[in-house]
This record gives sequence, C-alpha cells and structure tokens, in this order.
Amino acid sequence: MIDALFGSKTRVKLLHLFLNNPGKAFYVREITRLIDEQINSVRRELSNLLEVGVIGSTSADNKLYYEVNRQYQFYEAFRSIFADQQGASVIQGAAVATRGIGADDWGLACDRLPGVRVAIAAGALIKDSASKIDLLIAGSVSRPKVRAIIKNLEKKIGRELNYSVMSYDEFYYRLSVRDKFIAEVLAGNHAVLVDTDNIVN
Repeated sequence: MIDALFGSKTRVKLLHLFLNNPGKAFYVREITRLIDEQINSVRRELSNLLEVGVIGSTSADNKLYYEVNRQYQFYEAFRSIFADQQGASVIQGAAVATRGIGADDWGLACDRLPGVRVAIAAGALIKDSASKIDLLIAGSVSRPKVRAIIKNLEKKIGRELNYSVMSYDEFYYRLSVRDKFIAEVLAGNHAVLVDTDNIVN
C-alpha cells in the first residue's frame, strides 16, 4: 500500500533507511546491499530524492555519500511515517524483537552459529543504548558465518551493524578484569541473547 503511495518499493526502502539514520551518510553500493535492491533502481531513486531535497550528497574519498536532509520542510512529517517511533527494540525474556528482526530471527541466527557461548545486543538494536557496538559475540564461531548472518540482519533492519567477535576465554578474561570495552557495553542498555554459563548476569 505505502509503495503505491510513494511511487516505488525502492523509494520507500530508501526513505526508511535515511529517516532511521539521521546524520549517517551512505554510499551507493552500501545502500544497494542494505536495502537489497538493484543499483540502477537505487541510483534513479536517489536522484529523485535529491531533486526534491529529501536527501543531500557529499563527496569524500572518491565516493559520493548520501544522507537525509534534516532541514527539508517535510522532514518531521516523513520521520513520523518512516522512523521507528517505538525505539529500536523490545526485550522479551532472553530474546530481542527489533524493528524488522523478531525473536525467531535471533533464534535462527544463534542456531546457525554453533559454538556461540555469549551474545549481547546493544547500540542500534536496543532502545536508548549509547553503545558503539550493536552485537557482541563470544565463543568458537566461524567469522565468515557471523558475517553472513550479520548481512542478513542488516538487510532486515536497513542499516549497517557494528559487531565484535572474540573467543570465550578472551571475553571471560576481559569481563573478570572489568575491561573498559566490555564494561561500557554492559553498563548501558543491552540484552543478553545467549549466556550458556550464566557469567554475564
């Protein structure tokens, strides 16, 4: 329904991406990966959004970056339609239901990662979290598999995720010595998705 109202599915996905990430700039190939649309369609809709002033562009490192124009006269109206007004997530027990990511997605992601012993969601995935890390994983896990799963989750929520992977022994040690990085993640709003040995809480 909303696709018809705004002209195209790609345009709707772009609006959702930009309006949920004010202040963050994206380059074309990053956008096509995040919204899972063809590059020609993305370029065409970016041009349309630029023309009406919804987004702006800047050039850096030989790349053209795009971000939402917060001075656009209908910015707040568009935000009310496309931005996630409930915050990034709702915690339900040990599962997280994030905009575009449900508890089943987290369960499936963990099932595909044999060896994960700790998984913590924070940052963009958790309401009112100021963490720079969105997902922290510890255990004997395959990094290529982690990356593949992260890419799928990024497509669902329409933004890039910052994540960290470490061995369980490293995590346990850093937790025990109150390492600054681990302490900051746990001090802010977060959700423990996996904790096989109950060492986090």
